[in-house]
Amino acid sequence: MEFKQSLAQRIIIAFALMSALVAGAFAMGIVATVHLVEEKLISAGLGGDLQRLLLMDNVSDWSHRPEPDQLFYFSGGPGDFELPKDLRHLDSGFHEVFREQLSYHAMVEIVDGRRYVLLQDQSDFEERERVLFAVVLVGFVLSLALAVFLGWVLARKVMAPVVRLARQVRHRDQLLGLAPPLAPDYAADEVGELAVAFDATLGRLRQALTRERLFTSDVSHELRTPLMVLASSCELLLENPDIDQRGRAQVERIARASEEMRELVQTFLMLARAQREDAGAGPRHSLGQVADNLLGLWREPIESKGLKLIFEPGNPPDTLYNATLLNAVMGNLLRNALHYTEQGFIRLTLNANGFVVEDSGVGIPEEKRQEMFKPFVRGNEKRGEGLGLGLSLVQRICENQGWSVTLSTMDPNGCRFEVDLGKRESLSNSTKKLPT
Repeated sequence: MEFKQSLAQRIIIAFALMSALVAGAFAMGIVATVHLVEEKLISAGLGGDLQRLLLMDNVSDWSHRPEPDQLFYFSGGPGDFELPKDLRHLDSGFHEVFREQLSYHAMVEIVDGRRYVLLQDQSDFEERERVLFAVVLVGFVLSLALAVFLGWVLARKVMAPVVRLARQVRHRDQLLGLAPPLAPDYAADEVGELAVAFDATLGRLRQALTRERLFTSDVSHELRTPLMVLASSCELLLENPDIDQRGRAQVERIARASEEMRELVQTFLMLARAQREDAGAGPRHSLGQVADNLLGLWREPIESKGLKLIFEPGNPPDTLYNATLLNAVMGNLLRNALHYTEQGFIRLTLNANGFVVEDSGVGIPEEKRQEMFKPFVRGNEKRGEGLGLGLSLVQRICENQGWSVTLSTMDPNGCRFEVDLGKRESLSNSTKKLPT
């Protein structure tokens, strides 16, 4: 059976149930005791009174009266002492009799075939009994309230180290290499064992992140040399006057691919350094500067495909950002729009919080929107030679820099990517180190 309540709620519920069981058993015991006292003590008292009446006089000319709150009847008695019909069926012993709106305790004796009945009004006893039951009920309710309160207090105290441990584990700085271990802050109990397990797991995770950053850094660094050779070779080939138009187009294609690869390598290298060095190192540009540079790069490929490139500069602030990472985010979104748009437009809009890239392409089904930011995931209309890493890289950079990217659809078709840069302080003022 799966419980949906939190652990603190389960502790409170356990206290309430335990109190309900104990208080309920105690209340039932009190009620049972009251009835036992009623039957034993009152029956003994009434039996004694009845025996005294029988020894007082000859019942043939009975003239003695019982106590003021008692009524005495017997078979063949004179006048008011005659046994009423509603009492003639009673057997010997103690009974509870209801007559009209009153209730009585009755003691019955049968001597020589004659039935003697002594009734005693129990109104006062019932009143005391009602008061006692009310006290028992109030005590039951108060015990439940007290149990809930104690359970709440105890749950807070019991859960405090667990909540603290969860908060420490969730903290982003816990993945840093210099983060202190968690276990020394806790006692050698179950929570301490959990802290030890978290230390071991976080240690392995730090090692994996370190290996990933080193691998990314090393690979990115080593790829820069062959990419420079490719770029230099393309420049030399383009300077050759003997190359024909077809060959020149192919060389230009290789040059563009090399430049894109160089930018991608530079982006990965920057992400790998984000933890170990100042994330603000390197060139810093404003949003408008980055947009102007990318428009100059992408205008010719977009317009040569027959698409209309729309630029709305708006009034963005002069905040400075890491030029390499912002270029990668905006450039990948423009590249993605170009790959998936066959006719219509591509629009780049700058605003106070960031920028928006819109297109009139094939769009992305709603069920695949979240998956599009995962590595190696591409749209249904696969175009170009991409591996599906562009949007994944955009998401990773945004998470690294404290930005946010959202995907929505255009009407009647197309995609709208909105990047919010407002959550990041200006790199010209301060830079916060965040893990990749």
